[in-house]
Amino acid sequence: MNEMTTSMKGVWLTGHGELDKLDVRNDIPVPKLTANDVLIRVGAAAVNNTDINTRTAWYSKGDATTKDASWAGIAIDFPRVQGIDVCGHIVAVGKNVSNNRIGERVLVEPCLREVKGKALSYPWFLGSECDGGFAEFVAVASRHAYQVKSKLRDAELASFPCSYSTAENMLTKSKVLSGELVLVTGASGGVGSAAVQLIKARGADVIAVTSGSKSQDLLTLGATKTLNRDQRVVEALGSNSVDV
Repeated sequence: MNEMTTSMKGVWLTGHGELDKLDVRNDIPVPKLTANDVLIRVGAAAVNNTDINTRTAWYSKGDATTKDASWAGIAIDFPRVQGIDVCGHIVAVGKNVSNNRIGERVLVEPCLREVKGKALSYPWFLGSECDGGFAEFVAVASRHAYQVKSKLRDAELASFPCSYSTAENMLTKSKVLSGELVLVTGASGGVGSAAVQLIKARGADVIAVTSGSKSQDLLTLGATKTLNRDQRVVEALGSNSVDV
């Protein structure tokens, strides 16, 4: 990274509302690192529903004028760089981080427990309570940047963090075991399609509920069979026919 680089191209969210609240700029300050941070040159950042929901103040219990419109239920400091799902390469590190990390290709854990060197009492979401990946660079605690070695493109890997971690959390909590039969509703969405693949990796079988047009895609991902979402599941499968 050029030591003289102080500004970057990116998108600022300037307030809650529609797309007119997004401002593409060339003069956003490059994030400054604290001791435990890494600076990542963003290769790709996916658009997550949480990015949209944060922009529209969907999380607020009141409306966009109230101060609880972020994912964590607190006020957002504008302007904000959004972007939850990020893949890129580490280009600089804080003083407590090994220089060996420079050059690593990483995925960023979106649910953060540490920001700017401070442990959080409750998690923040990247791009909601702090700046995210809709820019050339993003800074996160080193503990939240995971090295990846994959033939997949950055744009493909950037679809992983939120959807796959959500699906993995559900499967862990439900204790899916090899040989079980698992029913996945909404199987063609990001979390659903991730769940299909992760269930298959556990050695379990998957019945995926989806639209007819997406049935073959889910079979390709590993579903054992599919059900049309217009079907009544109990009538189609019978009672007590799945394990999870």
